[in-house]
Amino acid sequence: MEVYAGANLSEFLQSSQMVPEWTEQEVDTGTTIMAVEFDGGVVIGADSRTTTGAYIANRVTDKLTFIHDRIFCCRSGSAADTQAIADAVTYQLGFHSIVMDEPPLVHTAANLFRQMCYRYRETLMAGIIVAGWDKRHGGQVYTVPVGGMLVRQPVAIGGSGSSYIYGFVDSNYKPKMTKEECLRFTGKALALAMERDGSSGGVARLAAITKAGLERTVILGNQLPKFSPS
Repeated sequence: MEVYAGANLSEFLQSSQMVPEWTEQEVDTGTTIMAVEFDGGVVIGADSRTTTGAYIANRVTDKLTFIHDRIFCCRSGSAADTQAIADAVTYQLGFHSIVMDEPPLVHTAANLFRQMCYRYRETLMAGIIVAGWDKRHGGQVYTVPVGGMLVRQPVAIGGSGSSYIYGFVDSNYKPKMTKEECLRFTGKALALAMERDGSSGGVARLAAITKAGLERTVILGNQLPKFSPS
């Protein structure tokens, strides 16, 4: 009987297909993310599924990432890349806030994301939506897609599930919606994407960001709206 050790054991396991293929895949937040502006703030939302190839690595990931008191980002792409970028921007924005002796602007946070995503566009895979409230411009939503472009939009969607809901978003979005209308709109859009996209699922996490602060809610899987016949 031949004994394997160290690197030889690893090679043996791989060659004999005892190691599942998904263990060599990148952890990916193939996902659905969304943000909507309303008068007085923004609503953000995301599903909670993280995948590694075809394997679901985490069913309850929180993709609504804190950046500053009233600024959050929604992450799609490589989980490691987006987390590293968010951590770096959080540090830079905190330092900027101390120097300026006032809360940072949402646009400043979005620009920091744009700079990092553009600088490392060849090595990082990250699609970011930056949303929040500041005293100068109120609620704002900025999209930073893969490659490092920056654009402000009244409603933004991203991730693998977004391709399933462009028609729904275009036909149901209305300017000057209230916070409650935006929450319902975002919840329905996420539910529809999670129903169709195999990389999106779990629960729908929602948050409203206003001058008063942050209000978070979760729609559990069995409470999500249904669109297709059961």
